[in-house]
Amino acid sequence: ARHGRGLRTFAARYLGHAADAEDVVQEVFVTVWKQAARFDPKRGRASTWLYRITANRCIDQRRRRALRHFMGLDDVPGELAAPDVGAEATMAARQELAIVRDGLSRLPERQRMALLLRAVAGLDIAAIAEVMGTSAGSAEQLLVRGRRALRDHLAVAAAGRERDSS
Repeated sequence: ARHGRGLRTFAARYLGHAADAEDVVQEVFVTVWKQAARFDPKRGRASTWLYRITANRCIDQRRRRALRHFMGLDDVPGELAAPDVGAEATMAARQELAIVRDGLSRLPERQRMALLLRAVAGLDIAAIAEVMGTSAGSAEQLLVRGRRALRDHLAVAAAGRERDSS
């Protein structure tokens, strides 16, 4: 109850599919149940351990999806439910979300993971570094480069929309 929602949100944003995220988080809790004795509180917080397991399962899931795609067995991506708002606002929000998702999908995997651990999971630099198995300086650089690339992608998309509307 304490960590499931955050783990599902992180996995859904990373994978882009709510159903895949549910499967991943279920696998995470099964793994935690089976390997609880391996957790060492001296090495880090339980939440960091959970996010590390989730990140690993997300990577595994993306690899499985890439294999399905390669074999022509793609599934149709699901959409996250949106609150009931006006059609125009919904359309604009979906377009913006699609641009952000596209930008995130174009990032190198480690930059995407660092950004999502920060934005979705709310982890600090030290926790991101621990989850990703890297130094705090490397985690910070991943965030800087990822944010810059995402900003550049959003600027290009905005310029394209302005050009199309004129």
